[in-house]
Amino acid sequence: MIETSITDKIIPFSLLIGQEKLKLALKLTYIAPRIGGVLLSGQRGTGKSTAVRAFSLMTDGKLPVTLPINATEDRIVGGLDVDKLMEGKSEWKDGLLKEADGELLYIDEVNLLDDHIVNIILDVSSTGILIAQRDGRKKQEAVSFRLIGTMNPEEGGLRPQLLDRFGLMVDVTAETGKKERIEILNMVMKWDEAMLEQSQGKSSDYIEKARLDDQKCKDELEKAKQKFQEVEISEEMIECCVELTNAFNSEGNRGDYIIALASRAYASLENSDKVEPYHIKEVAQLVLQHRRPEFLQTNQLPWTEDDDNKVKEIL
Repeated sequence: MIETSITDKIIPFSLLIGQEKLKLALKLTYIAPRIGGVLLSGQRGTGKSTAVRAFSLMTDGKLPVTLPINATEDRIVGGLDVDKLMEGKSEWKDGLLKEADGELLYIDEVNLLDDHIVNIILDVSSTGILIAQRDGRKKQEAVSFRLIGTMNPEEGGLRPQLLDRFGLMVDVTAETGKKERIEILNMVMKWDEAMLEQSQGKSSDYIEKARLDDQKCKDELEKAKQKFQEVEISEEMIECCVELTNAFNSEGNRGDYIIALASRAYASLENSDKVEPYHIKEVAQLVLQHRRPEFLQTNQLPWTEDDDNKVKEIL
């Protein structure tokens, strides 16, 4: 019997069913990291962690660097190695943010972290600069990672200042339609069967096709990432971005910038040379839903059909 690694057991991204907004958000922040990360909000069992791990495996070839809830500031930004200090040696030990450089940093239950810790992570994510000062030593270096956070709104929310720092947000809900649930269950059963065949030394066309589809998706993302800077966003489209953020009472200017970045990233993914109104329409919910004053008061207010109609009217 052949031993399979943990990564071999992760369901490929291309097999995931439903949650189109979630998958789009992950793709956009890969194409344009300056978007500043994605917050996935939803109850347990909605596939948030599964999607993040599958996406990381597809894009980076490994599972994401994961931040534990009880992580200390030293563990996050780095500091002197305690074990080496016990031996009388003074050596620096990099933290999790450095480990995630060039890859994906995953924070499960980000709403349960200390606000100070979240602030540090978001600052580094937005500036690209990691500054660590420990025991009279200062270390500063460039660090870039894609940030994904998940939370269950029933366990509390994030302060408005922190919510705004996440470029995109997805309200993740479980599939309730009978057809969709049957499709998901069939996929999982086929995957279990394919994994059993593989563990017995047999080849699986199902797994091989899924891995090839993942590679095709990654190639498309790389192509979109290269094209991103070439995508034109006209003055008219910039005006539309600002009108949308005004219409939803988004505070500050960050929303203006993020919706412009996200629409360009989506246009690039669609292989378009310029941003069109429908590109802005497709990313509007991801950018605006957590910046509305009503949401900031509850952390649970869903995006509605009226919100969609409001976006259509402006565009």
